[in-house]
Amino acid sequence: MPVFHTKTIESILEPVAQQVSRLVILHEEAEDGNAMPDLERPVQAVSRAVANLVKVGKETISSSDDPILKHDMPSALERVEKASKYLEEASGMLKNDPYSGPARKKLIDGSRGILQGTSSLLLCFDESEVRKIIRECKKVLDYLAVAEVIETMEDLVQFLRDLTPCLSKVSQEVGAREKELTHQVHREILIRCLDQVKTLAPILICSMKIFIHIIAQGGKGAEEAAENRNYLASRMTDELHEIIRVLQLTTYDEDEWDADNLTVMKKAISTIQSKYRTARDFIEDPYAMRGGIGEKAVRQIVDHASAVADRAMPGDQEAIHRLCSEVNSMVETVCELRQDGKGTTPQAESLSRGIQEKLGELVRAVSGAVNNMERLGVEQIAHTVTGRLEQATRWLQHPERDDNGVGHRAIAMIVDEGKRVADGLQGVHKAEMIALCEQVDRNSRQLSDLCRRGMGNTHQAQQVARTLSEKLHELKDSIQKAVVNKVVEDFSDINTPLKQFTEAVHVPEGVVGRETNLNDKAARLSAWSKCVGRTGRLVAAGGTGGNKKLSEALVSAAGRVESLTPQLVAAGRIRLNYTQSKAADEHFENLKKQYAESVNRIRHLCDEAIDSATFCKISEEHMQKHTVMCDSAIANIDAEKMVEHTTAIARLANRVLQVAKQEADNSEDPHFIAAVNKTADHVQNCVTRMVQDAKAVAVNPLDHAAVSRWRESNKALLSSVGEVRRALTITPEFSNLRISDSSQLPLSPSSLEDESPEFPSVQDSNLETSVVEKRSYKAYASVKEPVYEPPVRRPVYYAEPEVAPPRPPLPGGDLPPPRPPPPETDDEDDMFMTAPQPNQPIMVAAHGLHEEVKQWSSKDNDIIAAAKRMALLMARLSQLVRGEGGTKRDLIACAKEIAEASEEVTRLAKDLARECTDKRMRTVYSKSASESQPLEPN
Repeated sequence: MPVFHTKTIESILEPVAQQVSRLVILHEEAEDGNAMPDLERPVQAVSRAVANLVKVGKETISSSDDPILKHDMPSALERVEKASKYLEEASGMLKNDPYSGPARKKLIDGSRGILQGTSSLLLCFDESEVRKIIRECKKVLDYLAVAEVIETMEDLVQFLRDLTPCLSKVSQEVGAREKELTHQVHREILIRCLDQVKTLAPILICSMKIFIHIIAQGGKGAEEAAENRNYLASRMTDELHEIIRVLQLTTYDEDEWDADNLTVMKKAISTIQSKYRTARDFIEDPYAMRGGIGEKAVRQIVDHASAVADRAMPGDQEAIHRLCSEVNSMVETVCELRQDGKGTTPQAESLSRGIQEKLGELVRAVSGAVNNMERLGVEQIAHTVTGRLEQATRWLQHPERDDNGVGHRAIAMIVDEGKRVADGLQGVHKAEMIALCEQVDRNSRQLSDLCRRGMGNTHQAQQVARTLSEKLHELKDSIQKAVVNKVVEDFSDINTPLKQFTEAVHVPEGVVGRETNLNDKAARLSAWSKCVGRTGRLVAAGGTGGNKKLSEALVSAAGRVESLTPQLVAAGRIRLNYTQSKAADEHFENLKKQYAESVNRIRHLCDEAIDSATFCKISEEHMQKHTVMCDSAIANIDAEKMVEHTTAIARLANRVLQVAKQEADNSEDPHFIAAVNKTADHVQNCVTRMVQDAKAVAVNPLDHAAVSRWRESNKALLSSVGEVRRALTITPEFSNLRISDSSQLPLSPSSLEDESPEFPSVQDSNLETSVVEKRSYKAYASVKEPVYEPPVRRPVYYAEPEVAPPRPPLPGGDLPPPRPPPPETDDEDDMFMTAPQPNQPIMVAAHGLHEEVKQWSSKDNDIIAAAKRMALLMARLSQLVRGEGGTKRDLIACAKEIAEASEEVTRLAKDLARECTDKRMRTVYSKSASESQPLEPN
């Protein structure tokens, strides 16, 4: 991830950070007896740069009207000037004595002071710029707050005149800020929110216009119009508040969702330490202003301490939360006193001393919590069903081993996931899912109880583990199937409910029962919207494969559909009552468009979340069920049922067609695109023929020739859907895989049925061309791991006849032939002979990486080779950090090598992303590569 949150700050501080890093290395090398080089010229250059920076800073202070900047920037300037003098003094001392220890220390302190001071200066100025944008956003919020009191056209015109320039300025400034940010997620949020504000603004004005029109006429519908107006104003308000929130962010911590607890805690304590100096300056300064970087530093320390507490052991958790509460309360009181000009009173000074003491206690408590967690080595439960299944499987394979309850807790979370999915189901499917969840939970408790009593290695425990493993995989498959099944059912037709409601809205005046008809269609639309919302949340819970961003988008889209529905219904009632009003018609069309876009978005997100080949398979099953119902309708001479079920078949086929087209559009592989498009065209032709033949049957169900033609065309349609499924399910070329023999595990017959091998996260470059162009690789990316089953021995009569290899040619010429390359060996296994201890986080990471990459040959695979080297270097770093041999120079050299290896892996990953023909997958690869920034030792 980027270290600095804006491109400007990054461009200024990155070179400074690199220089400080080099000085640290020189300092460490000097401890081994080396003389420091003459630094007079570079130090003079730094001094001139600092003098210019201070000059610009003072000019900024004098020209600014921001009181917080005027207060915070002078201290940062003073720090930079002081650090520059340190450098000059150190340079002079080193010129006289290149081996001077105090001079080296002063040099390091000065270098770090310049880095920290420059960072504070830039942050101070950057926050001032952000506050300017926020002020403009708040002006828009103030106008939106008075939208509900505008009741005349004159007021509306004035409102529009005042709002338009403010909105334009917000749009320009937020757009410019978005381009300056380095965090992709922050940019995406700002773009999305700004687009929503631009879209909603004219709709809000239209809703205000129709409200004024209704109250001017004294007609009915004023409540619905006011509700529409307030809803749209609140939507715009929410988007602007989100813009304000994101504008103030300087770090991106949402990747913590994928990180283990210890990593998150260490990252938090590192941030706390970096903010501590600024927080202390704020506490000691009785004139420090509320809202400045000092107060923010204190608040951020408390927030990060709370994040540590949430992941800490119970004892540490309670102490940290108590200290956080005390610090927050005391800071609030001090801020109020300083705001009232009482910052120098005895009460304020006493509180400041108390805050300093409590803050010190808090930092020590956080450090202790991290140390305790590191010592215990408690593993975090995975965020995905697949990850939890892996943790559970490790426990079930060796129930006699103590895993600190990780396996049992992972199973409990899988069960909870299953129950949430069951809440979105109905009838027998819901009952079956709940029963399966209860059975898994019961078996898990039974096995956990046996392990607690020391009976984990008994035959009974082994038998329970086998049963539990089978049921867990069954539950996982049931969850995934239930999710896809709901998507197939609920999104086969998204147009009819809205179309019927629209028709009811446009019924002319004077038609009997038009209001009753509207109420009926509105109820159907509302029920369908709730169903769509439930399905979206169901997919978010169990169908996104751990993609947090996709899960959140689905939940947001589901909420949007549900909240828009009553607004659309209200707009429809207004349109029904004011058929001649252009404003009412425009208002209804605006909300109708918003609703249709929201429904399309949630369907698109669901399609993106689920596997396309599985979708086609379940659609095919539903089509077969409707085919049976069609046969029943023909037998009962029920033309209405025949039309109903053939329409359902056609809709399902069209959805398959739509998904196939989406997959073809997502790929850049010409062979895959051609194959999918060919099968999709066949489906389209078959749908047309089937519908035509079905019409003939509906006209005369007794026409046996027509029935026969329909059955043939329907059979062809089902066959064409199967062709699409097969086209989307590409089997990889196994001849391109080279798996190290030492890593091959025995497979049981049951684990080979309808399954394919699981691929590593870093794929062989030869395999990439055959796998990456498709999206349905997820169908075989989660494989059942065999548990307790004996290895399958291949009978002798299946063996290939042994053939002697050809004799190599005799060497020619005077020179001996070149030595062949050394075979891939596992000499590095000596470093990984024993499993790492939980309190060795670096070695744990190195061991895990080694276990993964040793399955794959590094021949012709640069990523695997680089990853193997990375694992060895990390293991060596772990030894050096623990003091197992080596010097500080070795530690620095190892850290530099890891940074170089990280840079190489990033480069190779970007190259791999460019070669990827699947657009969605390429985006994921590119984002992962961009977030994998090399770490510079300092």
